[in-house]
Amino acid sequence: MHKAGRIFLYVVLTACGVVTLVPLVWMVAACFKQKEDFFHYTFFAPTVSLDNFRNLFDQIPFLRFLMNSFFVSGTSVLIQLFFSSLGGFALAKYEFRAKKPIMVIMLCTMMIPSQVLLSPLYELIYRMNLMDSFPGLIVPGMVSVFGMLLFRQSMMQVPDDLLEAGRIDGCTEFGLYWSIVLPVSRPMIGAFCLIAFMGSWNSFLWPQIILHSQENFTLPIGLNQMVGLYQQEYGVLMAGTFMSILPVVVLFFILQKEFISGLTAGAVKG
Repeated sequence: MHKAGRIFLYVVLTACGVVTLVPLVWMVAACFKQKEDFFHYTFFAPTVSLDNFRNLFDQIPFLRFLMNSFFVSGTSVLIQLFFSSLGGFALAKYEFRAKKPIMVIMLCTMMIPSQVLLSPLYELIYRMNLMDSFPGLIVPGMVSVFGMLLFRQSMMQVPDDLLEAGRIDGCTEFGLYWSIVLPVSRPMIGAFCLIAFMGSWNSFLWPQIILHSQENFTLPIGLNQMVGLYQQEYGVLMAGTFMSILPVVVLFFILQKEFISGLTAGAVKG
């Protein structure tokens, strides 16, 4: 009975996996279809064509949009990683007045919908003269409350005796964070980097509001410019979408172990 139950579970999970992959397979097939074959075949057509990719690079400055997204996402991840891990270290290893109320306030801020903050955030960026610029995209997301709480949960597993030994050897408080705690938190670093990168890479609403010049467009905004009013080249749009998800897929496979280990850190104790 136990073996039969496991077989049934594997069959159900396999079926769910196949259903989940159907849209991805359809998108990949659409990238290599000719325009006249797009609506004649559900998946792959008999003729494979690269015209959609050629038209993609001809119609819009795709490489420019791609580099913009890499710069904005990479910079945002590095800045968020530094501040989030530093804040998580303080919350995990230091006792100070009003620590618990501060954490409660931090949790409450996570319940506020981001759309509510668009109006005051827009005015702030405008007064700082950061409109239509990369800093205007990066500055509002420099600090992540979610990241601080993730790192706090992970860094609570670091023994206090290890930090005391470092202090006895003359290590500074920042040295404890940089040389001892941060390397031990490597799984959480991988998990947070993947989450933060995906959030910045797929961001659409905020860049759509503050970016006006085409040379500053990120990939989601650039692909949105391909949506026509009277006609639509679906094959080219699918090719752009396929190219846009490749970096995220590659990053996930690179950080897969760290992602799983990081999200399970502290799940049993802490």
